[in-house]
Amino acid sequence: MEVADLIGGLRQEGELMAKAAAAVEPDAPIPTCPEWVMRDLVLHAGQVHRWATLHVVELLTERAEASAVVGPAPGDDRIVDWFREGHQTLVEALESAEPDLECWSFLAAPSPLAFWARRQCHETGIHRADAESASGPISAFPAAIAADGVDELLCGFVTRPGGRLESDVPRALLVQTADTGDEWLVRISDTVETERSGGAADCMLRGSASDVHLLLWNRSDTSAVDVKGDASLLDLWRDSVTIRWR
Repeated sequence: MEVADLIGGLRQEGELMAKAAAAVEPDAPIPTCPEWVMRDLVLHAGQVHRWATLHVVELLTERAEASAVVGPAPGDDRIVDWFREGHQTLVEALESAEPDLECWSFLAAPSPLAFWARRQCHETGIHRADAESASGPISAFPAAIAADGVDELLCGFVTRPGGRLESDVPRALLVQTADTGDEWLVRISDTVETERSGGAADCMLRGSASDVHLLLWNRSDTSAVDVKGDASLLDLWRDSVTIRWR
């Protein structure tokens, strides 16, 4: 996706998250993240936005520690406005950044700017889904955004060294997004390799890009998607795939 489209996605997802957060009390439980209430979720997302902005604005070439952006926690009466402020500052920082921006990043991308726009779009989108889960159904992602989020997860995150997703016996998961026509073949052994293509697999997962995106981020079950083959591979996925924010 183009950087401008990802920044647009980030803007929209942040606005939706703020709306969902404002609709419930700060102590409202988050069903998709059972260890959190809304206050925890909003504080986390607001800190991530400020952390990302720091790298882009200050042109940091090494990773900043989380402590660099952790200041006094806002009170409950200010927490959603505080989130909105940090989100808007990040959007503006990305919109005004030079295309040849040089700063630290941690996944392969055409440029650091492309990395940060993509990462923060999807980070914010998943947490928007978390926020919406506190009061009702999760709204669907735009298909192109969701498919790009699946691609980032399958080609970027799960293939990184040191992850928990592994199998003593080589196995393969085929992921297909019916509305965008994309497919990925994830080969799992003591390492993980992903191809942007089809192929023979032990388990096939197919659904809309939005439903697949939510499922692979462990925010939903398999009720909205089609699963064929060895569904225990999805149990392995759910137990193994956790993404830290940095």
